[in-house]
Amino acid sequence: MPKSQKKPAGPPRRPAAVTPAAPCPCGRAATYGDCCAPFHQGSAAAPTAERLMRSRYSAFAVGDTGYLLRTWHPSTRPAALDLEPAQRWTRLEILGATGGSAFHTEGTVEFRAHYTLHGHADSQHEHSRFVRQDGAWVYLDALPDA
Repeated sequence: MPKSQKKPAGPPRRPAAVTPAAPCPCGRAATYGDCCAPFHQGSAAAPTAERLMRSRYSAFAVGDTGYLLRTWHPSTRPAALDLEPAQRWTRLEILGATGGSAFHTEGTVEFRAHYTLHGHADSQHEHSRFVRQDGAWVYLDALPDA
C-alpha cells in the first residue's frame, strides 16, 4: 500500500485467548487451565473470597463478561458489562484480605490491578467486599476509600 494511503483503523481488538497451558493472568504459580479456567467454565467454584477475586481479575484479562456477571451479587450487579477492548490487564497485586475462607460468610480483598490502555500504564486500587450466596462466593461491592 502506498504511504499516502492509510489503512482505516478498525476497532481495538480483544487480547488473544489465553490457552490452558499459559500462565494464569491472576498471578498464581499455575497454568490458566489449572487455576482460573475451571471457575470460568463452571466446572469448579472459587473456594475463598481471594480466589474469587483472582478469578474475576483473570476474567477481565480474558474478556469473560459472563463469568463476571455470574459472580456479581444480584443486588449490585449491572444489567450488562462492556469491557474496554483496548485495555490490557497486566498484573495483579493482592495487598490484604480479611475473612473469606471456607469458614466465613463474608470477606474482603484489597488489591491493585495493573493495566495498559492505549499504551498508557495505570492501575486500579480497590478494597472489595465478598459474600456467600447459596454457598458460593460473589462480589458485592467496593468499600469506600478510608
